[in-house]
Amino acid sequence: MGRKNKGNSGEEPVNTLAWMMTFSDLVMLLLTFFVLLLTMSSMDKKKLKDLFTNFSGSTGVLEFAGYGKIKDLATFMHEYHTTDGMLVINQELLRDIILPEEEKKELEKKVDAELQVIISDDARGIVLSFQEEILFDPGKELPKPSVFPILNRIAAAIKTTPNPILIMGHTDSSPIHKTKGYDSNWALSAYRGLAVLSYFINTHHIPPARFSVGGYGSSRPLGPNDTPAARTKNRRVEIIFRHI
Repeated sequence: MGRKNKGNSGEEPVNTLAWMMTFSDLVMLLLTFFVLLLTMSSMDKKKLKDLFTNFSGSTGVLEFAGYGKIKDLATFMHEYHTTDGMLVINQELLRDIILPEEEKKELEKKVDAELQVIISDDARGIVLSFQEEILFDPGKELPKPSVFPILNRIAAAIKTTPNPILIMGHTDSSPIHKTKGYDSNWALSAYRGLAVLSYFINTHHIPPARFSVGGYGSSRPLGPNDTPAARTKNRRVEIIFRHI
């Protein structure tokens, strides 16, 4: 094999272009940094919140930083959409605002079951999901009078926020007994959504233009319909504060 030519001193010649490798790395890092700044400046605040939700491992709603105790649902809805905070909210606190413990115990005695309000944040908005047992008697489409205080709290939040409201009904996959008014799970879920809408419009005089309503029937279950407990979770009504 050939040998490299050396100078008279017997040393390897100095590579005078080696600095360009370090310089090119520096330029690339600076370019990446400025692209990141540009991307973050153009990102929607809501998307940033979703990103931080993934980093924190949270599956619930986000809380605003430094606000203090949440007093009512209306305050939370307003602050949630106007803050840059990234903290995870105490889910139990928000549930207690919507369904206070004393009222929850009374309802649980009547239906002989544990009641839960599921609170989440998805592409549609902030979702308040109520089991059938909270709002309706089995197979019925009109809300029970005992839940009017809950609907009143939600109506107060709707009145003080600009968010469009989406109301969606859900059923399980069990065939229903055909009666006058609806003959399928699709119809029952839609009628339940309409009944909640009617309460907000007729009792609280909220403009109808604020609302959209519909029914999914059994097409969007939370889980399988293979046990009575699973079917109970799938029968629900969602009241959704749409993102703005």
